[in-house]
Amino acid sequence: MKTAKDDHQLHDLIKKKRFRNLQKTYMKNYYAVIMAGGIGSRFWPVSRTQLPKQFIDMMGTGKTLIQATFDRFRKIVPKEHIFVATNESYADLVREQLPELSNHQLILEPMMRNTAPCIAYASHKIRQLNPDAVMVVAPADHLILESDVFSNDIRKGLKCAEDNDWLITLGIKPSRPDTGYGYIQYGKSASVPGFKKVKTFTEKPNLELAKTFLQSGDFLWNAGIFIWSANSIIEAFDKHETEMNDVFKEGSDVYNTDREAKFISGAFIRSVNISIDFAIMEKADNVYVLPADFGWSDLGTWASVYDLAEKDYLGNVSAPSEQVIVYDSSNCMIHAPKDKLVIIKGLHNFIVVQSEDTLLICPKDQEQGVKQMVADVKEKFGNKYV
Repeated sequence: MKTAKDDHQLHDLIKKKRFRNLQKTYMKNYYAVIMAGGIGSRFWPVSRTQLPKQFIDMMGTGKTLIQATFDRFRKIVPKEHIFVATNESYADLVREQLPELSNHQLILEPMMRNTAPCIAYASHKIRQLNPDAVMVVAPADHLILESDVFSNDIRKGLKCAEDNDWLITLGIKPSRPDTGYGYIQYGKSASVPGFKKVKTFTEKPNLELAKTFLQSGDFLWNAGIFIWSANSIIEAFDKHETEMNDVFKEGSDVYNTDREAKFISGAFIRSVNISIDFAIMEKADNVYVLPADFGWSDLGTWASVYDLAEKDYLGNVSAPSEQVIVYDSSNCMIHAPKDKLVIIKGLHNFIVVQSEDTLLICPKDQEQGVKQMVADVKEKFGNKYV
């Protein structure tokens, strides 16, 4: 016999189903592009050409950075609408770590050409699927601590880009005069509450200039997260990077077919190596920023991992190894494989990173030199250790 409890459960099921259907309809034009093509050389020797940092569990959470990014976006757009842009040499790594993706959701780049060609390719490919597509484009290797706040901001941006011919970027409220980030200066409030008109972009400033930015109160860190309609960004390419746009426009009848890869191989050869910031964002006059604060870090250096990780009473961080003994040492970042025993004595403010075949010991305040170290290692030993 049917009870009131049964009726209540049935009502809840119907209600949830209607909500899912409504949500699916609401998100039908929303897409995400995760950029995962970098090699993460500043995280050497753990991040290597064959296994860059986006495919590594850098924070010891049980998920790699790209897996965590994918999980964030599947709460915002249908998982079938999440595309991963990466170098074709990383295709198998993406398939292994994100088995939910179908092959057509991989945007494979035949060579490294920076973010502008990548985004031009993705925009044309997605618009061919859906002329009304609205996209969020984000790196695979960022850390977001407050995922619910992040989701709300991205949804707000997608809705705004759906209703306006805007190129939207997310700006992070700065907590310190950091010289490792680019900055966005904003002006007057936009017609949509919460959004600001962008005045200027500034690449990584020196410390004095960064302090001035922080004091002025109208500068934000550039998070490299963008939101726009496919039509808006393609129109911007047509206006500001006409030759590049013409190249990718030629593929309108091959996108999402078995002829796409061959076409793209030639298209990337013909494309200049330039970032989306230089190519479009610094030139366009319809650029807006959404100030955000959701616990963001671009995880650009070992020091950034140190800042975010749990520390012992002397300020030391050790992960993922659980076999670390420290004597008379403080404020050190120690990263070693789980099965390695590490003993540190007499080190203060150092980075100690061990991979299977390489050991790096470097003062934290000199880690900007890691890129040069990698170049020197490559020159002396070839590609074996990089």
